[in-house]
Amino acid sequence: MSQNNNVSISVEVVTGAKALRQFLALPHRIYASDPAWIAPLDFMKREQLSKANHFFEHARWRAWIAYRNGITVGRITAQIDEMHLQQHADAVGYFGMLEADDDPAIFSALFGAAEDWLRSEGMQQVRGPFNLHVNEEVGLLVDGFATAPYVLMGHARRWYGPSVEAQGYVGAKDLLAYQVRPDFEAPRVMERLASRVSQRVKVRPIRRKQLLEDARIMLEIFNDAWQKNWGFVPLAESDWLETVSTLAKLMPDDYIQIAEYDGEPVAFIVALPNLNEAAHDLNGRLLPFGWAKLLWRLKVRHPKTARVPLMGVKQSFQHSRLGPTLAFMVIDAVRKALHARGVKDVEMGWILEDNDGMRSIIETIGGVAYKRYRVYQKEL
Repeated sequence: MSQNNNVSISVEVVTGAKALRQFLALPHRIYASDPAWIAPLDFMKREQLSKANHFFEHARWRAWIAYRNGITVGRITAQIDEMHLQQHADAVGYFGMLEADDDPAIFSALFGAAEDWLRSEGMQQVRGPFNLHVNEEVGLLVDGFATAPYVLMGHARRWYGPSVEAQGYVGAKDLLAYQVRPDFEAPRVMERLASRVSQRVKVRPIRRKQLLEDARIMLEIFNDAWQKNWGFVPLAESDWLETVSTLAKLMPDDYIQIAEYDGEPVAFIVALPNLNEAAHDLNGRLLPFGWAKLLWRLKVRHPKTARVPLMGVKQSFQHSRLGPTLAFMVIDAVRKALHARGVKDVEMGWILEDNDGMRSIIETIGGVAYKRYRVYQKEL
Protein backbone atom coordinates (compact mmCIF):
# COMPACT_ATOMS: atom_id res chain seq x y z
CA MET A 1 0.00 0.00 0.00
CA SER A 2 1.22 3.51 -0.82
CA GLN A 3 0.06 6.81 0.65
CA ASN A 4 0.41 10.46 -0.24
CA ASN A 5 0.77 13.30 2.25
CA ASN A 6 -2.95 13.23 2.97
CA VAL A 7 -3.08 10.31 5.39
CA SER A 8 -6.80 9.78 4.79
CA ILE A 9 -6.16 8.68 1.18
CA SER A 10 -4.54 5.33 0.47
CA VAL A 11 -3.91 3.55 -2.82
CA GLU A 12 -3.93 -0.23 -3.01
CA VAL A 13 -3.19 -2.67 -5.82
CA VAL A 14 -6.28 -4.50 -7.04
CA THR A 15 -6.01 -8.15 -6.06
CA GLY A 16 -8.84 -10.56 -5.53
CA ALA A 17 -12.51 -10.62 -6.45
CA LYS A 18 -13.68 -8.09 -3.84
CA ALA A 19 -11.24 -5.39 -4.97
CA LEU A 20 -12.11 -6.04 -8.62
CA ARG A 21 -15.82 -5.58 -7.84
CA GLN A 22 -15.02 -2.27 -6.13
CA PHE A 23 -12.89 -1.21 -9.10
CA LEU A 24 -15.71 -1.96 -11.58
CA ALA A 25 -18.44 -0.45 -9.40
CA LEU A 26 -16.82 2.96 -8.87
CA PRO A 27 -18.11 4.61 -12.11
CA HIS A 28 -21.71 3.97 -11.01
CA ARG A 29 -21.16 6.34 -8.08
CA ILE A 30 -18.97 8.84 -9.94
CA TYR A 31 -21.60 9.32 -12.67
CA ALA A 32 -24.73 8.87 -10.55
CA SER A 33 -25.73 12.52 -11.10
CA ASP A 34 -24.63 12.67 -14.77
CA PRO A 35 -27.65 12.17 -17.07
CA ALA A 36 -25.40 11.65 -20.11
CA TRP A 37 -23.55 8.63 -18.75
CA ILE A 38 -24.58 5.12 -19.79
CA ALA A 39 -23.28 2.23 -17.73
CA PRO A 40 -21.22 -0.20 -19.82
CA LEU A 41 -22.28 -3.82 -19.50
CA ASP A 42 -20.64 -5.28 -16.40
CA PHE A 43 -19.82 -8.62 -17.99
CA MET A 44 -17.92 -6.90 -20.81
CA LYS A 45 -15.79 -4.94 -18.34
CA ARG A 46 -15.11 -8.04 -16.24
CA GLU A 47 -14.06 -9.95 -19.34
CA GLN A 48 -11.84 -7.08 -20.45
CA LEU A 49 -9.85 -7.42 -17.23
CA SER A 50 -9.82 -11.21 -17.21
CA LYS A 51 -7.29 -13.71 -18.48
CA ALA A 52 -9.60 -14.26 -21.45
CA ASN A 53 -8.47 -10.90 -22.88
CA HIS A 54 -5.85 -11.69 -25.54
CA PHE A 55 -4.24 -8.30 -24.88
CA PHE A 56 -2.57 -9.79 -21.82
CA GLU A 57 -0.76 -12.29 -24.02
CA HIS A 58 1.54 -9.42 -25.04
CA ALA A 59 1.10 -6.96 -22.19
CA ARG A 60 1.54 -6.64 -18.44
CA TRP A 61 -0.53 -4.39 -16.25
CA ARG A 62 -1.56 -3.36 -12.79
CA ALA A 63 -4.65 -1.66 -11.33
CA TRP A 64 -5.09 0.46 -8.21
CA ILE A 65 -7.97 1.75 -6.10
CA ALA A 66 -7.84 4.92 -4.02
CA TYR A 67 -9.67 4.86 -0.68
CA ARG A 68 -10.59 7.62 1.72
CA ASN A 69 -11.54 6.32 5.13
CA GLY A 70 -12.46 2.98 3.59
CA ILE A 71 -14.59 4.46 0.78
CA THR A 72 -13.58 3.91 -2.88
CA VAL A 73 -12.85 7.35 -4.36
CA GLY A 74 -10.67 6.66 -7.39
CA ARG A 75 -9.09 4.08 -9.69
CA ILE A 76 -6.42 3.79 -12.39
CA THR A 77 -4.51 1.19 -14.39
CA ALA A 78 -1.06 1.12 -15.93
CA GLN A 79 -0.15 -1.08 -18.90
CA ILE A 80 3.01 -1.99 -20.80
CA ASP A 81 2.28 -3.34 -24.27
CA GLU A 82 5.16 -5.32 -25.74
CA MET A 83 3.69 -4.86 -29.23
CA HIS A 84 3.91 -1.07 -28.76
CA LEU A 85 7.52 -1.35 -27.57
CA GLN A 86 8.44 -3.56 -30.52
CA GLN A 87 6.81 -1.11 -32.93
CA HIS A 88 8.23 2.13 -31.51
CA ALA A 89 11.17 1.23 -29.20
CA ASP A 90 10.33 4.29 -27.09
CA ALA A 91 9.91 2.97 -23.50
CA VAL A 92 6.33 4.31 -23.34
CA GLY A 93 3.81 2.85 -20.91
CA TYR A 94 0.11 3.57 -20.72
CA PHE A 95 -2.37 4.63 -18.07
CA GLY A 96 -6.09 4.03 -18.32
CA MET A 97 -9.50 3.39 -16.76
CA LEU A 98 -9.18 6.61 -14.78
CA GLU A 99 -12.11 7.56 -12.55
CA ALA A 100 -11.95 9.75 -9.44
CA ASP A 101 -13.77 12.25 -7.28
CA ASP A 102 -12.94 15.93 -7.75
CA ASP A 103 -9.97 16.09 -5.39
CA PRO A 104 -6.35 16.84 -6.41
CA ALA A 105 -5.05 14.58 -3.64
CA ILE A 106 -6.81 11.56 -5.16
CA PHE A 107 -5.39 12.21 -8.62
CA SER A 108 -1.92 12.73 -7.13
CA ALA A 109 -2.09 9.44 -5.23
CA LEU A 110 -3.38 7.46 -8.21
CA PHE A 111 -0.88 8.81 -10.72
CA GLY A 112 1.91 8.49 -8.19
CA ALA A 113 1.23 4.76 -7.86
CA ALA A 114 0.90 4.19 -11.62
CA GLU A 115 4.00 6.21 -12.48
CA ASP A 116 6.12 4.53 -9.79
CA TRP A 117 5.23 1.10 -11.18
CA LEU A 118 5.94 2.13 -14.78
CA ARG A 119 9.33 3.54 -13.75
CA SER A 120 10.14 0.32 -11.91
CA GLU A 121 9.40 -1.55 -15.15
CA GLY A 122 11.84 0.62 -17.11
CA MET A 123 9.38 3.00 -18.79
CA GLN A 124 10.52 6.56 -19.50
CA GLN A 125 7.22 8.12 -20.57
CA VAL A 126 3.55 7.53 -19.78
CA ARG A 127 0.70 8.12 -22.22
CA GLY A 128 -3.06 7.78 -21.98
CA PRO A 129 -5.77 7.17 -21.18
CA PHE A 130 -5.97 3.90 -23.12
CA ASN A 131 -8.58 1.40 -21.94
CA LEU A 132 -6.57 -0.78 -22.20
CA HIS A 133 -4.62 -0.15 -25.40
CA VAL A 134 -4.45 2.07 -28.45
CA ASN A 135 -6.93 -0.09 -30.40
CA GLU A 136 -9.64 0.06 -27.72
CA GLU A 137 -11.08 3.12 -25.92
CA VAL A 138 -8.65 5.97 -26.51
CA GLY A 139 -8.38 9.43 -25.00
CA LEU A 140 -10.07 11.48 -22.31
CA LEU A 141 -13.27 13.35 -23.15
CA VAL A 142 -12.51 17.08 -22.91
CA ASP A 143 -15.43 18.52 -24.92
CA GLY A 144 -18.92 17.14 -25.54
CA PHE A 145 -20.00 16.20 -22.01
CA ALA A 146 -23.72 16.82 -22.55
CA THR A 147 -24.34 13.90 -24.92
CA ALA A 148 -24.28 10.21 -24.15
CA PRO A 149 -21.29 8.13 -25.26
CA TYR A 150 -21.75 5.66 -28.10
CA VAL A 151 -20.69 2.03 -27.80
CA LEU A 152 -17.02 1.57 -26.84
CA MET A 153 -16.54 5.33 -26.40
CA GLY A 154 -15.46 6.88 -23.14
CA HIS A 155 -17.22 9.45 -21.01
CA ALA A 156 -15.68 11.70 -18.34
CA ARG A 157 -16.40 14.28 -15.69
CA ARG A 158 -15.47 17.87 -16.49
CA TRP A 159 -12.77 17.96 -13.82
CA TYR A 160 -10.79 15.05 -15.26
CA GLY A 161 -8.87 17.02 -17.89
CA PRO A 162 -7.72 19.84 -15.58
CA SER A 163 -6.91 17.29 -12.85
CA VAL A 164 -4.72 15.24 -15.21
CA GLU A 165 -2.94 18.39 -16.42
CA ALA A 166 -2.31 19.39 -12.80
CA GLN A 167 -0.24 16.19 -12.49
CA GLY A 168 2.16 17.47 -15.15
CA TYR A 169 0.55 15.87 -18.21
CA VAL A 170 0.36 17.67 -21.55
CA GLY A 171 -1.81 16.95 -24.57
CA ALA A 172 -0.10 14.70 -27.11
CA LYS A 173 -2.92 14.26 -29.62
CA ASP A 174 -6.58 15.23 -29.95
CA LEU A 175 -9.16 12.95 -31.54
CA LEU A 176 -12.60 13.93 -32.80
CA ALA A 177 -15.92 12.14 -32.96
CA TYR A 178 -18.21 13.18 -35.81
CA GLN A 179 -21.97 12.86 -36.07
CA VAL A 180 -23.33 12.02 -39.52
CA ARG A 181 -26.85 11.37 -40.75
CA PRO A 182 -26.98 8.29 -43.00
CA ASP A 183 -29.56 9.90 -45.28
CA PHE A 184 -26.95 12.39 -46.54
CA GLU A 185 -26.98 13.29 -50.22
CA ALA A 186 -23.78 12.06 -51.80
CA PRO A 187 -21.60 14.89 -53.19
CA ARG A 188 -21.66 14.92 -56.99
CA VAL A 189 -17.89 14.93 -57.23
CA MET A 190 -17.76 11.74 -55.17
CA GLU A 191 -20.47 10.10 -57.26
CA ARG A 192 -18.57 10.95 -60.44
CA LEU A 193 -15.33 9.54 -59.09
CA ALA A 194 -17.08 6.37 -57.92
CA SER A 195 -18.79 5.98 -61.29
CA ARG A 196 -15.47 6.18 -63.14
CA VAL A 197 -14.02 3.21 -61.22
CA SER A 198 -17.22 1.20 -60.85
CA GLN A 199 -16.01 -1.45 -63.30
CA ARG A 200 -12.83 -2.01 -61.29
CA VAL A 201 -14.05 -1.48 -57.72
CA LYS A 202 -16.59 -3.78 -56.15
CA VAL A 203 -17.89 -3.20 -52.63
CA ARG A 204 -19.38 -6.18 -50.85
CA PRO A 205 -20.53 -7.17 -47.35
CA ILE A 206 -18.70 -9.79 -45.31
CA ARG A 207 -19.40 -13.42 -46.17
CA ARG A 208 -20.67 -15.19 -43.08
CA LYS A 209 -19.66 -18.59 -44.44
CA GLN A 210 -16.12 -17.27 -44.96
CA LEU A 211 -16.01 -15.11 -41.86
CA LEU A 212 -12.47 -15.98 -40.78
CA GLU A 213 -11.15 -15.36 -44.29
CA ASP A 214 -12.80 -11.94 -44.40
CA ALA A 215 -11.63 -11.18 -40.86
CA ARG A 216 -8.03 -11.82 -41.95
CA ILE A 217 -8.56 -9.63 -45.02
CA MET A 218 -9.70 -6.74 -42.81
CA LEU A 219 -6.81 -7.33 -40.42
CA GLU A 220 -4.30 -7.12 -43.27
CA ILE A 221 -5.90 -3.92 -44.60
CA PHE A 222 -6.01 -2.31 -41.15
CA ASN A 223 -2.40 -3.06 -40.27
CA ASP A 224 -1.31 -1.72 -43.66
CA ALA A 225 -3.60 1.33 -43.71
CA TRP A 226 -2.87 2.56 -40.18
CA GLN A 227 0.85 1.80 -39.95
CA LYS A 228 1.95 5.43 -40.35
CA ASN A 229 -0.66 6.85 -37.97
CA TRP A 230 0.43 8.37 -34.69
CA GLY A 231 0.81 5.76 -31.94
CA PHE A 232 0.01 2.86 -34.27
CA VAL A 233 0.24 -0.65 -32.85
CA PRO A 234 -0.73 -3.58 -35.11
CA LEU A 235 -3.89 -5.47 -34.29
CA ALA A 236 -2.98 -8.93 -33.04
CA GLU A 237 -4.64 -11.71 -35.03
CA SER A 238 -5.99 -13.52 -31.95
CA ASP A 239 -7.60 -10.29 -30.65
CA TRP A 240 -9.12 -9.41 -34.00
CA LEU A 241 -10.51 -12.82 -34.95
CA GLU A 242 -12.30 -13.08 -31.61
CA THR A 243 -13.64 -9.53 -31.97
CA VAL A 244 -15.05 -10.19 -35.45
CA SER A 245 -16.59 -13.48 -34.32
CA THR A 246 -18.34 -11.70 -31.45
CA LEU A 247 -19.50 -8.74 -33.54
CA ALA A 248 -20.90 -10.98 -36.26
CA LYS A 249 -23.44 -12.30 -33.77
CA LEU A 250 -24.75 -8.81 -33.04
CA MET A 251 -25.09 -7.21 -36.45
CA PRO A 252 -26.16 -7.74 -40.05
CA ASP A 253 -23.59 -8.79 -42.63
CA ASP A 254 -23.86 -5.50 -44.53
CA TYR A 255 -22.65 -3.51 -41.51
CA ILE A 256 -19.17 -4.56 -42.63
CA GLN A 257 -18.18 -3.66 -46.19
CA ILE A 258 -15.01 -4.59 -48.09
CA ALA A 259 -13.88 -2.86 -51.30
CA GLU A 260 -11.96 -4.83 -53.93
CA TYR A 261 -9.95 -3.18 -56.71
CA ASP A 262 -9.46 -5.54 -59.64
CA GLY A 263 -10.30 -8.35 -57.23
CA GLU A 264 -7.79 -7.29 -54.55
CA PRO A 265 -9.24 -6.24 -51.14
CA VAL A 266 -8.04 -2.68 -50.55
CA ALA A 267 -10.47 -0.98 -48.14
CA PHE A 268 -13.04 -1.82 -45.49
CA ILE A 269 -15.42 -0.26 -42.99
CA VAL A 270 -17.19 -1.55 -39.87
CA ALA A 271 -20.40 -0.14 -38.39
CA LEU A 272 -21.78 -1.21 -35.01
CA PRO A 273 -25.32 -0.91 -33.71
CA ASN A 274 -25.07 1.48 -30.77
CA LEU A 275 -25.18 -0.99 -27.91
CA ASN A 276 -25.35 1.91 -25.46
CA GLU A 277 -28.72 2.95 -26.88
CA ALA A 278 -30.05 -0.58 -26.41
CA ALA A 279 -28.60 -0.89 -22.89
CA HIS A 280 -29.23 2.66 -21.62
CA ASP A 281 -31.63 1.62 -18.82
CA LEU A 282 -30.01 -1.69 -17.81
CA ASN A 283 -27.47 -0.06 -15.44
CA GLY A 284 -24.85 -2.44 -16.78
CA ARG A 285 -26.70 -5.58 -15.67
CA LEU A 286 -28.04 -8.38 -17.85
CA LEU A 287 -29.68 -10.40 -15.10
CA PRO A 288 -32.43 -11.32 -14.52
CA PHE A 289 -34.14 -9.85 -17.62
CA GLY A 290 -31.50 -7.64 -19.21
CA TRP A 291 -30.45 -10.26 -21.77
CA ALA A 292 -33.96 -10.52 -23.18
CA LYS A 293 -34.37 -6.73 -23.38
CA LEU A 294 -30.99 -6.27 -25.01
CA LEU A 295 -31.47 -8.97 -27.65
CA TRP A 296 -34.96 -7.75 -28.50
CA ARG A 297 -33.73 -4.18 -28.88
CA LEU A 298 -30.80 -5.25 -31.05
CA LYS A 299 -32.55 -7.83 -33.22
CA VAL A 300 -36.17 -6.67 -33.40
CA ARG A 301 -36.47 -2.97 -32.62
CA HIS A 302 -32.92 -2.19 -33.78
CA PRO A 303 -31.06 0.85 -32.43
CA LYS A 304 -31.61 4.13 -34.24
CA THR A 305 -27.99 5.08 -33.74
CA ALA A 306 -24.77 3.38 -34.83
CA ARG A 307 -21.03 3.93 -34.71
CA VAL A 308 -18.27 3.47 -37.26
CA PRO A 309 -15.19 2.53 -35.18
CA LEU A 310 -12.97 1.17 -37.95
CA MET A 311 -12.19 2.05 -41.52
CA GLY A 312 -9.08 1.67 -43.61
CA VAL A 313 -7.70 2.16 -47.12
CA LYS A 314 -4.42 0.54 -48.06
CA GLN A 315 -1.37 2.83 -48.01
CA SER A 316 -0.66 2.40 -51.70
CA PHE A 317 -3.97 4.11 -52.53
CA GLN A 318 -4.11 6.79 -49.83
CA HIS A 319 -2.22 9.50 -51.70
CA SER A 320 -3.95 9.01 -55.03
CA ARG A 321 -7.33 10.16 -56.29
CA LEU A 322 -8.56 6.60 -55.78
CA GLY A 323 -7.91 6.78 -52.02
CA PRO A 324 -10.76 9.16 -51.09
CA THR A 325 -12.93 7.46 -53.71
CA LEU A 326 -12.50 4.10 -51.98
CA ALA A 327 -13.19 5.70 -48.61
CA PHE A 328 -16.37 7.29 -49.94
CA MET A 329 -17.52 4.05 -51.58
CA VAL A 330 -17.28 1.96 -48.40
CA ILE A 331 -18.89 4.77 -46.37
CA ASP A 332 -21.71 5.01 -48.90
CA ALA A 333 -22.25 1.24 -48.88
CA VAL A 334 -22.50 1.01 -45.10
CA ARG A 335 -24.65 4.14 -44.79
CA LYS A 336 -27.19 2.55 -47.17
CA ALA A 337 -27.31 -0.51 -44.92
CA LEU A 338 -27.80 1.68 -41.85
CA HIS A 339 -30.42 3.87 -43.51
CA ALA A 340 -32.37 0.80 -44.63
CA ARG A 341 -32.73 -0.25 -40.98
CA GLY A 342 -33.96 3.12 -39.79
CA VAL A 343 -30.73 4.39 -38.28
CA LYS A 344 -30.94 8.17 -37.86
CA ASP A 345 -27.53 9.15 -36.52
CA VAL A 346 -24.06 7.66 -36.96
CA GLU A 347 -20.93 8.48 -35.02
CA MET A 348 -17.58 8.27 -36.80
CA GLY A 349 -14.56 8.28 -34.51
CA TRP A 350 -11.92 8.50 -33.39
CA ILE A 351 -10.52 10.79 -36.10
CA LEU A 352 -7.10 12.30 -35.48
CA GLU A 353 -7.46 16.07 -35.45
CA ASP A 354 -4.61 16.43 -37.96
CA ASN A 355 -6.00 13.78 -40.35
CA ASP A 356 -7.10 16.41 -42.84
CA GLY A 357 -7.95 13.92 -45.59
CA MET A 358 -10.43 11.89 -43.55
CA ARG A 359 -11.88 14.97 -41.88
CA SER A 360 -12.49 16.50 -45.31
CA ILE A 361 -14.34 13.40 -46.53
CA ILE A 362 -16.55 13.25 -43.42
CA GLU A 363 -17.32 16.98 -43.50
CA THR A 364 -18.11 16.78 -47.22
CA ILE A 365 -20.93 14.30 -46.42
CA GLY A 366 -22.28 16.57 -43.67
CA GLY A 367 -20.40 15.28 -40.64
CA VAL A 368 -20.11 17.59 -37.65
CA ALA A 369 -17.41 17.19 -34.99
CA TYR A 370 -19.25 17.11 -31.68
CA LYS A 371 -16.86 15.46 -29.19
CA ARG A 372 -13.16 15.87 -28.53
CA TYR A 373 -10.90 13.36 -26.79
CA ARG A 374 -7.35 14.06 -25.68
CA VAL A 375 -4.41 11.69 -25.23
CA TYR A 376 -1.99 12.98 -22.59
CA GLN A 377 1.65 12.16 -21.95
CA LYS A 378 4.33 12.87 -19.37
CA GLU A 379 8.04 12.20 -19.07
CA LEU A 380 8.91 9.86 -16.22
